[in-house]
Amino acid sequence: MRLFSTDLFRNFGIGFVVGALLIAGANAENWSGELASPAQAAETLQAPAPSAEFVIAR
Repeated sequence: MRLFSTDLFRNFGIGFVVGALLIAGANAENWSGELASPAQAAETLQAPAPSAEFVIAR
């Protein structure tokens, strides 16, 4: 009896295919025509203007 026989590789291959089909089937309802939402640019941040009371006079 060999440690890595061809039956072992065949069973792993079948298990991989069946598992991939099960995962794809479980996620099929979440698939839509659009896989990702379009990118949206963030608004530019505006620094607050300095107040007159904090201005140091020379």
